Amino acid sequence: MTRRSLTAMAILFATSLAAPSIGHAQTFKVEKFDIKGDGGTDYVAVESATGRVFVSRGNHMMVVEGATGKVLGDILNTPGVHGAGIATKSGHGFTTNGMDSTVTMFDLKTLAVIKQIPVMQGGLDGIMYDEPDDKIILTNHSRPIGTLMAIDPKSGDIVGTAELEDTAPEGAAADGKGHIFVNNEGKNTIQVIDVKTWKATASWPLAPCAGPTGIAYDKASDRIFSGCNGTSVVVDPNTGKVVATIKNGTRVDALGWDPGKKLIFIPNGGEGNVTVVHQDSPDKYTVVDTVATFAGAKTITVDPVTHNAYLFQPERGPAPAPPADAPAAKGKGRAAPGPIVASWFIAIKQ
Repeated sequence: MTRRSLTAMAILFATSLAAPSIGHAQTFKVEKFDIKGDGGTDYVAVESATGRVFVSRGNHMMVVEGATGKVLGDILNTPGVHGAGIATKSGHGFTTNGMDSTVTMFDLKTLAVIKQIPVMQGGLDGIMYDEPDDKIILTNHSRPIGTLMAIDPKSGDIVGTAELEDTAPEGAAADGKGHIFVNNEGKNTIQVIDVKTWKATASWPLAPCAGPTGIAYDKASDRIFSGCNGTSVVVDPNTGKVVATIKNGTRVDALGWDPGKKLIFIPNGGEGNVTVVHQDSPDKYTVVDTVATFAGAKTITVDPVTHNAYLFQPERGPAPAPPADAPAAKGKGRAAPGPIVASWFIAIKQ
């Protein structure tokens, strides 16, 4: 063997030692589309059957083609909208409207509104489709106690309500075994809800997690993923114990899970990026990339069919100067936001 061959082998060996996780190395492409429109945002949701993404915009819900960023439609009159639950099987979608405490039920094909469902508890925020139990699930910041609520996706009827230990419940995920797991942002816990009785049966502390929001359940490994500020966690639902931790950024408000690729996507609004994590085994996780997105983008959804992840965040310009004859502002209240100059729909593609 020549000296040149020996040198090449040495370099290759050294490289393999320096990058032990090279088997999980991935390349991600980020595309940004200005979809225009007014209004801030909260959650985004994807309909995997069509690739459409539902983007909350304050008082309306925009519908976007995920692959191209093309705006396909707009659902109006959703005041204070937080998110959408998509029940493809029944052909219906639902939005949580915080300002008037209603849920908008609409037709998925035409986007026409079917009815407004009043929710007396108020505090509407999170929403998801529980496919195993065929229910739309709401997590409400209601007072004096937070609630989890179930809606029949065919009729739009409210069919169950569970009281929670926290006034700030966030994401929810179902295991298909009769349980729904709910992140409590204020208490730093997961509560377990029995879908037959609509009662909480357990509460699990999530330390070192702070402020759990987004959540996902993986059936294959039987693990729960909770997105948290700074350190996210993996929980074994058989014991309620944290079995792994993941370092990520701040202002996390959702979590995406791609079961086909075994990838967790954690959006860090504070840093304007997404921590992408590979599940090596049920209790071992490796950060494979930190993907730059846009400052403030803190919610995310993942299409399990295309494996694309989607975020949205408006970009604001400086606030206009007050008129010269305007009275001087008193105190140090929060400054009014500037006008929206772009509405960034962001796609992370593999």
